Amino acid sequence: MVSLSIDADDEPKEAPKGVLDDGIGVYLKRSLGEVLFGTKLNILGLCIPLAFIAKHQEWDQGYIFAFSLLAIAPIAERIGFVTEQLALYTNPTIGGLLNASMGNITELIICIIAIKTGELRVVQLSLLGSILSNLMLVLGCAFLAGGMRHPIQNFNKSASSTNASLLMLAVLCLVLPSALQTSGGLGSDEAEALSKDLELSRFSSVLMLLVYAATIIFQLKTHTHLFDEEDDEDEESILGFWGAMFWMAVITVLLAFLSEFLVVTIKGASESYGISSYFLTTIVLPIVGNAAEHAAAVVMAYKNKMEISMGVAVGSATQIALFVIPACVVVGWAADVDLDLDFSVFDTMAMVSSVLVVVMIIQHGESHWLHGLMLVTAYIIVAGAYWVHVDESLE
Repeated sequence: MVSLSIDADDEPKEAPKGVLDDGIGVYLKRSLGEVLFGTKLNILGLCIPLAFIAKHQEWDQGYIFAFSLLAIAPIAERIGFVTEQLALYTNPTIGGLLNASMGNITELIICIIAIKTGELRVVQLSLLGSILSNLMLVLGCAFLAGGMRHPIQNFNKSASSTNASLLMLAVLCLVLPSALQTSGGLGSDEAEALSKDLELSRFSSVLMLLVYAATIIFQLKTHTHLFDEEDDEDEESILGFWGAMFWMAVITVLLAFLSEFLVVTIKGASESYGISSYFLTTIVLPIVGNAAEHAAAVVMAYKNKMEISMGVAVGSATQIALFVIPACVVVGWAADVDLDLDFSVFDTMAMVSSVLVVVMIIQHGESHWLHGLMLVTAYIIVAGAYWVHVDESLE
């Protein structure tokens, strides 16, 4: 979840109560209990050792893929908890920046591993899939669940319109490379056209990252009043600063290993399940990998906490489009890997359509269950299109 709202006062927070005040034994019991059993989703943590065993014993790649994917879900959820614990020891600006930066660390790590292994289409499709699922499936389910209990739900119109505008900017940057390549606007020489396409992608990515940095300043410093949210309760320090740092390191290492297992077994899992790699990467991976975050958005909407729900769905999609995608292009550039913003005409049209539908729905700052039904239906239609679509570059 991306949460950027802060207090107007940027003074450091009052230091939380010492976590060791009750003794090391009590601290270990509380911290381990919270990290390992703090959510019912952690039952899927049993898949972590299974993923390592399956990989070491060279089981069928379908099993490795399934165990790794299921194991990532609770790990991604715990990243949010550990990040919130770290934020307790910072001032509001640093805390907001920390939450924003770690909001989509799972997608970023998966993509870095994919770049390392040369699976560039996995990078593009997994990020595109995250945007599509957040904008239509997650937001749609949230509107549907909340709308069943509350006839009309209101949310911050200023924040929503800002995210909508940023999404449209990202769409512009993704449409142009694909349009130029398809229309022949880059010349008839294929090598030269690919070179120009790559140059445009890298140029656009740098500008998108600068805009993302400006967005952070806009939300955390200059226009915080537009993004203020009321907190119902104060967070309690459970891990402590160094404990949170330790668990963040452990979780990141685990996530890196599982992401590698996931990326290298996509094609094998596709053959085992009889499902195209295209569908697995774009639809299945984002849904399961972000299950905890998705569930949180629906629960918050049901409780009529729409600002949090919108932050999870639209805010997360905005961060992926404006930060994670261009960051991956720049990482590929640094690694001398030719990753560009040309997502193919079909992928680009899917993103453009989803963004336009969502922008039209959220522009008024209110929602109801019919909006939710429309978005979920749109996602099912898009998923159906990906089910029948064949991408030979990924198979």
